[in-house]
Amino acid sequence: MCGRFAQQRPSSELAEIFGAEDLAGDAGQRFNVAPTDEASVVVQRDDRRAVVAYRWGLQPAWMDPARASKAFNARSESLATSGLFRDAYRKRRCLVPVDGFYEWRREGSRKIPLWIHDPDGDPLALAGLWTGRQDEATGDWLRTFTIITSAPNAFMAGIHDRMPVVIRRDAWTAWLDPSPRDPGELRALLEPDDDLPLAAHAVSTLVNNVRNDGPSLIVPAEEARAEKPPPRR
Repeated sequence: MCGRFAQQRPSSELAEIFGAEDLAGDAGQRFNVAPTDEASVVVQRDDRRAVVAYRWGLQPAWMDPARASKAFNARSESLATSGLFRDAYRKRRCLVPVDGFYEWRREGSRKIPLWIHDPDGDPLALAGLWTGRQDEATGDWLRTFTIITSAPNAFMAGIHDRMPVVIRRDAWTAWLDPSPRDPGELRALLEPDDDLPLAAHAVSTLVNNVRNDGPSLIVPAEEARAEKPPPRR
């Protein structure tokens, strides 16, 4: 699964990396993004690619908003058949750029938080889906997203039984394309990638509390500073 991630880069920098227009205007420096938070995602509409701010937790128009926090992940194996995800899977795919994500590895009775990232410091483009719903009273639109997970690759297998799907740079355009795509091509992009470069290290349990934020959360546990990190924005 994927329940927390970091977006350290501002959305303007993400726009440059993904060849997109920055419509999010986010300053970045977020190290503990959690479900129901807004985050920067990359979407494609016709010929326009943009970095936008959507809320984490997919919320189709027919869905009880109270359930949205439970739809922060979507299993790759059932996207084409799930009533919750199949429409977005066909035509509203997105990328969620992250500097890394957290996963908790069980060691006996304890769960150890790990920071998982690209060893060269490059952003990871997580596969996502998005949708929108309009408030009938105000006319305002709420756009939300979910992150797709798959079985783990060789690296993640020793950490957790699920992992977020990472889309390689050469497949960004194919994944974002809102026009109909061959189902086999899309499924292939969601398969675990054993050649994906990843690194991981244990971090402080301060990340367990969503109110904590700041770069100290991704410092290796043995180097973590004693002071309390600043509160979330």
